[in-house]
Amino acid sequence: MLLERAEAVSVVDPVAGALRSAGSIDRLPTPTTPRDPWAARHRRRLVGAEVVLAAAAALVVLVAHDGVVPPAGGLFWASVSLVLAWPLLLAVTGAYEERTFGIGSDEFHRIGRAGLLLLAGLGFLSYAAELDLSRGLVVVGVPALALATVVERYGARHLLHRQRLQGRCVKRVVVVGRGGAVLELVDRLSRTSHAGLQVVAACVTPDDRARVARVVGLPVAGLDDVVATAARVQADTIAVTSASETAAQYLRSLSWQLEGTGLELLVAPGLVEVAGPRLHIRPFDGLPLLAVEQPRFEGWRRVVKTVLDRSVALGALLVLAPLFGALALAVRLTSPGGVFYRQERIGLNGEPFTMLKFRSMVSGADQQVAGLSDGNDADGLLFKMRSDPRVTPVGRWLRRLSLDELPQLVNVLTGTMSLVGPRPPLPQEVARYDSSVSRRLLVKPGLTGLWQISGRSDLPWEEAVRLDLRYVENWSLALDLQILWKTARAVATASGAY
Repeated sequence: MLLERAEAVSVVDPVAGALRSAGSIDRLPTPTTPRDPWAARHRRRLVGAEVVLAAAAALVVLVAHDGVVPPAGGLFWASVSLVLAWPLLLAVTGAYEERTFGIGSDEFHRIGRAGLLLLAGLGFLSYAAELDLSRGLVVVGVPALALATVVERYGARHLLHRQRLQGRCVKRVVVVGRGGAVLELVDRLSRTSHAGLQVVAACVTPDDRARVARVVGLPVAGLDDVVATAARVQADTIAVTSASETAAQYLRSLSWQLEGTGLELLVAPGLVEVAGPRLHIRPFDGLPLLAVEQPRFEGWRRVVKTVLDRSVALGALLVLAPLFGALALAVRLTSPGGVFYRQERIGLNGEPFTMLKFRSMVSGADQQVAGLSDGNDADGLLFKMRSDPRVTPVGRWLRRLSLDELPQLVNVLTGTMSLVGPRPPLPQEVARYDSSVSRRLLVKPGLTGLWQISGRSDLPWEEAVRLDLRYVENWSLALDLQILWKTARAVATASGAY
């Protein structure tokens, strides 16, 4: 959804130059044939796959049942009914709605709800009709079917993302608003092309038309020409940014103009990095208002996160003990100095702690930073070099595979870090934080995070901060599990690791 992937915020004129220098706008996919019925095709493929999964689950339950299952028995018909009941329940919970395809976790939540409904239905049917259903159907068959459907949807999503990166299976979008906000939203959509929103035109204020047209290289019209522009470029979605010219009266008038056109209207609220479960539309005496819940950093979910962190860290340390020994020996034998590198970092609520890593640089590397400042490849408050002369041969290999980070499992076990969280900052970085960036310290720093799965050292400073703030504002257990799942791929590809 636009609210999850493209929160717009008004920016000043330097954004235009930044967009051009970063080449963000140039990465927009080539426009495709308009009105592509990709959603219907994608839905048919999902239904077909899930009918097959339900049939396979029914067959497994019948084959695994002790003894012969009579064709007229309750277990036989309950198993066969899965073929129709499962896709029907997925449809009832909205798992086939186009807005859930390809982005967010809502698609998987709806599969879980369908699984719970199926369990409840089987339980009620068994009790009401006095059927002797197999425990294998309820305890194993249905949960396995739901899990297999999640895996199948994940594969379908990956395929859909690949198609969207090629400019297929997308919605053609006209962005409406002030020049700076439009440029920011176009940049966000170009960097999240897997979300399936492809900008094909813009409508801005008269003073911004020349600048926006020069930067985006797309048709640009005025705020009064939205419908005509959408028809001309064959768009199917209008995305309105948060700005004074797109206030209530203008939005109401625009929504009236779009009636009967089949065009979808999306509104970016201008709340940077606030998305997902924290945003709700609530009617107050007929007046719809966008309710923004405060982020929650305490409660039972925090307790579950702490227990999960320490349990996984302890298990990983025990399982990886032989690997730790081999890496420690490699570091010790290939360069003089200690095995571990200890560095002060800032953790939860600004409390300092000592972070552990396998040493990947020569001893005394910290004292050589001043002489290498001209070769800094990072921006903002970070210091990074792609070809850092201080890195040892073994250290370069450790960094590429992120093995140097493994000792931070000890930090997770002791409670100073979490498995997932913002990047642990240095004291000199925190000393230069403004009030907004300081919000990164409201949660524990993490062994991995959104920055890890989004490019790591390849990210500019502003983008790294944005990802950390997004995590802080929208933290949930589901988001943690999603990040952990994607971390394995980021480590395997060594993206941004140097």
